Amino acid sequence: MLVVKPGQSIQLALDEAGPGARIVLEEGVYEETVWIRHDDVCLRGAGRGRTVLAPGGGVLPDIPKLHDADARVVSGISAAGVTGVRISALTVRGFTGAGIYAHTVSGVSVREVEAVDNAVWGVYLRESSGCEVVECRASGAQYGGIALSFCPDARGEITGNDVFRNAFGIFVDNSSQARVLRNACRHNAIGLMLLNQIYEGEPEGGVRDCLVAGNQVFANNLASGVQPDGLGAAGPPISGVGLALIGTHRVSVVDNRIHDNHPSGESVMGAAFTVGSSKDWGGDDALDNHILWNQVTGNGPLDFQLGCDLDRQTIWGNRADKGDPVDAKGWNP
Repeated sequence: MLVVKPGQSIQLALDEAGPGARIVLEEGVYEETVWIRHDDVCLRGAGRGRTVLAPGGGVLPDIPKLHDADARVVSGISAAGVTGVRISALTVRGFTGAGIYAHTVSGVSVREVEAVDNAVWGVYLRESSGCEVVECRASGAQYGGIALSFCPDARGEITGNDVFRNAFGIFVDNSSQARVLRNACRHNAIGLMLLNQIYEGEPEGGVRDCLVAGNQVFANNLASGVQPDGLGAAGPPISGVGLALIGTHRVSVVDNRIHDNHPSGESVMGAAFTVGSSKDWGGDDALDNHILWNQVTGNGPLDFQLGCDLDRQTIWGNRADKGDPVDAKGWNP
């Protein structure tokens, strides 16, 4: 184990330790970028707000460009093509890219991390597996606070996080086998979105076999996709949405509380809980999803909007006041 103090180089400690490094960061501010380029690395701080990584010097990692970002942007902690990365108990703030960016990493764990005011993404895990984001706080990102992107075998756990002031609080983007449990998604443009959509030049898409349960999704009232350099600039206008399933297959949405979500601007989705097709964007219809025992109340203009074949979904025991279609089964006032 190596202990690093403020004023010393985290990168130097990582490189000298090599594979299997255990780096402990003492309390204080570290102004540098960090590139994890060895297997089985553990990077642990003294706690959120106590150990802080902020922009400064350091190496620029030779890894794939961050999606939806200029190639010149800089992320706080980056890793690619390695296995067994664990990051915990620190704050990453103010970077022009992502707070934490993992690409093609097998076994990546981010725990008790605060990612705040990083310009593009908070915690962004792409084309990776064994993904874990637990008890983190992510705010102030132009796109997702926490995102799994193109992780077809994510085996992911996104649990107990607090996400706010992002375009998308939690974004499961063309990723499968993820469990999204007991998170607070608040004051975003959309609290939680699962999206199957093919992009030109990107890997095969799909969102399958996920569980979304026990989340508190409320007061998502920001507007994204409106200003050229604002929240969600590359996407369509979205505002006032709690949870959306777009083109998903076999996703179970169970016992979530979705309330007090109201749009403050234009939105392509018309309800706090939305199920829809992504066929027009290279995806698929929403099929074989299970929507059970959710409370969707106090939202505007609608609590739910189901743009899907209702015979291909299992919907039961939910509570809502107003929805489309008005006679949809499985919803009670």
